[in-house]
Amino acid sequence: MHQDNGVPSQQHRPTEETTKLENTTASNGLKSSSACPSAPSLSNQSSTAQSALASQTTSGSVSRDKRSLEVSRRRRQSSAKSTTSSSSSSVGKLDSSKDANQSAASSLEDSIIYEMKLVDNVIRSMRVGKVFRDNQDNINHMHFSGDGASLISSSDDDQIVIYDCERGTQKRTLNSRKYGVDLIHFTQNKSNVVHASTKENDIIRYLNVSENKYIQYFRGHNKRVVTLCMNPTDDSFLSGSLDKSIRLWDIRSQYCQGFMNLAGRPVAAFDPEGLIFAVGINSESVKLYDLRSFDKGPFSSFKFPSVERDVEWTGLKFSPDGKTILVSTNGSMIKLIDAFSGSCLQTFTGHINSKQIPLEASFSPDSQFVISGSTDGRVHIWNAENGTKVCVLNGDHTGPVQCVQFNPKYMMMASSCKNMAFWLPSVDEDT
Repeated sequence: MHQDNGVPSQQHRPTEETTKLENTTASNGLKSSSACPSAPSLSNQSSTAQSALASQTTSGSVSRDKRSLEVSRRRRQSSAKSTTSSSSSSVGKLDSSKDANQSAASSLEDSIIYEMKLVDNVIRSMRVGKVFRDNQDNINHMHFSGDGASLISSSDDDQIVIYDCERGTQKRTLNSRKYGVDLIHFTQNKSNVVHASTKENDIIRYLNVSENKYIQYFRGHNKRVVTLCMNPTDDSFLSGSLDKSIRLWDIRSQYCQGFMNLAGRPVAAFDPEGLIFAVGINSESVKLYDLRSFDKGPFSSFKFPSVERDVEWTGLKFSPDGKTILVSTNGSMIKLIDAFSGSCLQTFTGHINSKQIPLEASFSPDSQFVISGSTDGRVHIWNAENGTKVCVLNGDHTGPVQCVQFNPKYMMMASSCKNMAFWLPSVDEDT
């Protein structure tokens, strides 16, 4: 092991027999987590806040003659108006339900695909479309699948809940009462997930949620795992622990692919290309590693003076365009730093974190907005470029909003305390 030098080394661990989780489905009485060339696109299904959530993003272009037709664009109040902005635009499909005697011309109108941009008025119009009250304790992590169709959450009551983002429904609930569950993430195959343990030991578990069966165990950490991130392009992932170490894994092998000892509590994140990973160390420095030569040590390091001694870094995230890194803390501030120079670009404040818990901060898919929860149950959104507060949203949260993320493909957002809330824009066409 290399102490405090940030250079990974190799380590191997034995295997363990697979076991099964307790399986609980929704029928058991339940009520209802290097620069990218372009930011992911969003889409918005024309629907009311109580109807099924967002339709999938369509990549096809639209001809001029179709765009000129506007009849069906006014049929739903939740259809958002396209506005001028430098933000990445998305395309969404209008609802095609019509009377049986509709003409061929109106059928053409129904297939109109229109552009919708994630701009300030759309952000301000976000409203809770559906609330799920399945959990008895706080949701500690959530993760969207890469295609945006599913969301999975882990909670302090040992539940794993999978949601269908297209229909706005809960798909399945599993229990992990023996080992607990935290930091759950979809893998490239969204039938499989990895998660940290909160009971028994500090093993990371690889679970097939379709068969409710553990596939693999990843041993090595001897204290609680506090950071875990999947590579967006392959089957590798990083984990960091209170044992002051970072480990690199491949889900196809039980053996640790590399590890490094650090000077303090770690946080880590992959860039959108999956070629670079960042490690935050001791709440004061960020080191960047090339995944192809990480054993040679960091190729770049940034150090930041500590503003508040009691504030710890609790998360790192690269922006979807790969240009910036978001630093979450257990205090009432979030930092945005330049991923190339390490300079601090913005400090976001105004949200409340009176309990010093790890509040998640996230980017919108176009990298233009930063989103964070607050211990007063509200969601705060800032403009990432100029640092101004865009809005503060009130949802149906009865406790601290610990997790909040924007869907990578649909025009929707999710936030959680004990409850899970799905948000949709409610901009009227005439706004």
